[in-house]
Amino acid sequence: LYKYSTIKLKGRKYFMDLKRVNRKNTELREINFQNKFSPYAEGSCFVKFGNTHIICTASIEEKVPMWLRGKQKGWITAEYGMIPRATHSRVDRDISKGKLSGRSQEIQRLIGRSLRSAIDLNQLGERQIKIDCDVIQADGGTRTASISGAWIALYEAIKFLMSQGKITKNPIKNQVAAISCGIINEEIFLDLDYNEDSNATVDGNFILTDNKEIIEIQSSSEQKPISKCNFLKMYELVENNIEIIFKKQRDILSL
Repeated sequence: LYKYSTIKLKGRKYFMDLKRVNRKNTELREINFQNKFSPYAEGSCFVKFGNTHIICTASIEEKVPMWLRGKQKGWITAEYGMIPRATHSRVDRDISKGKLSGRSQEIQRLIGRSLRSAIDLNQLGERQIKIDCDVIQADGGTRTASISGAWIALYEAIKFLMSQGKITKNPIKNQVAAISCGIINEEIFLDLDYNEDSNATVDGNFILTDNKEIIEIQSSSEQKPISKCNFLKMYELVENNIEIIFKKQRDILSL
């Protein structure tokens, strides 16, 4: 997939000239959505961003957290996790450690925030939708793929509520999708896979609505601060390509 030269310094390998072969730096990986993947969940989606594969499900509960009871308002929350061999080496499940990892906690909170921003919780009624994102194969961009697939699962769950007559109006206001973008050797790369992400000096995750409003941007630099110019170039690249994901979402849902 790549052409690169490497050097070793104190036993560590550094990629000096990472180049994509099968796609341009400015291109997304192959993205696929399969809705109605789970026969039991009210909403579900199997999402693939290249070799990152995730099962997203949406489960409806006719109750809300205690702090929301009596307020006639719904809630959306998310859980995220990887199966042990989703990566190159086995990783213990969080439950076996007795606590949720900081990374899993951060990602599931991001998924929940992203979906709540796109729905009118008052119209949802006093019920909760739980989103589960289970990574079965990881090759970078698991949080962005999770968000993009979770929106489809959420939409399917809302359709189920409407078909049951439990709500009469669709409370979803916007589509939601996400793309990663980073800088490697002073070049901007869109939709990073694991190898690219591991060698990026700048790594960012961009979550947007279909009308290009920003839900959240996470960006960090490893070696030196990112310039405003490069940050805006990253954002523009994401903005110009995220419609591809929105169209795939609409197509799978026949919107």
